Formats: sequence, structure tokens, C-alpha cells
Amino acid sequence: MAWKGYSKYRNKKTELDGITFDSKREAERYAELKLLERAGEISHLQLQPEVILQDKFVHDGKTIRAIKYKADFAYFDKASGKAVLEDVKGMETDVFKLKKKLFLKKYGDAYKFKITR
Repeated sequence: MAWKGYSKYRNKKTELDGITFDSKREAERYAELKLLERAGEISHLQLQPEVILQDKFVHDGKTIRAIKYKADFAYFDKASGKAVLEDVKGMETDVFKLKKKLFLKKYGDAYKFKITR
């Protein structure tokens, strides 16, 4: 049953700096990351970066679409010297858990994967 005016996970869209975020917590995390970027602790902050988890391929003459993952944020953490892919989650869905495993398999050493609650 869906209630009028609410999303599936009861998130409330929030606008900050002219950007509409899917949840209040995601907007708060963006503000935190902007402060860290100004302080020089992180750099290259990106919103909604997309990575390919599995390339498209052809099977029995049909093209199977690529599997993609869109995180909330990506940035470079100067303290660890690693690129970070970060997602703000209230709850981890089964699809998210599967995509996280695919991400770690393909990019595990290249990125730090972070979940913020």
C-alpha cells in the first residue's frame, strides 16, 4: 500500500544548492562532503557517478544490456589516497547487495566503497 506524498522508502526529496536529492540524509551528506572538500580533505567530488558492473553482451542473437550502478557520490580521499564511491542508504535492498558484490569484484582494489546511514 502506498501513501500519497511518500516514496517507497519514506524518503523526502530535499533541495540544497539548487540540487534535488532523494532524501534529507543524502542532502546532509552532500553538505558534509562540501565542507570536507573546502577543508582540503577530499577533492574531485562528483554527484551520481555511474560505473559499469558488467558490459553488455550478445546471447542467442539478443543484446543483453550492461549492468550499471549509480552511487550517490564519488570523491578522492587525500588521507587514504583512494577514490571513494559512497552511497547513502537507510536500508540495503537485495538489488543493492547484489550490485555491491559485483562492484567489489570488479573494482574492489581501485576504490573504497562506503555506505553512509
